[in-house]
Amino acid sequence: MRVRADFNPILNDDRLTRGLDDAEARLLIEWLIERVESATCTAEDIENYCKRARAIARFVALWCHEGSPQGALQLAATERFRWPLPTEPMDACDLMHAILTWEG
Repeated sequence: MRVRADFNPILNDDRLTRGLDDAEARLLIEWLIERVESATCTAEDIENYCKRARAIARFVALWCHEGSPQGALQLAATERFRWPLPTEPMDACDLMHAILTWEG
């Protein structure tokens, strides 16, 4: 098992879960921890995972909580998200789960 210090960039970054409710924030943090545990990660790899997670969190917040699908779609284009974009309103937890499953 990895040393807890490997998780500090994740656990100490409140930007990862900003704008999310507890359920989708938990999904995102668990996904990040699994990524770090399952691979040999450098500090740069962990930062890249965190950057990706912040973008995903922002997308979910825009789409589900802020009612700004246009902003979410613009972010998706900028970040070059490859997963299927939602076409209608979705529950934030369901959307986060679908995205993270696709991100695998």
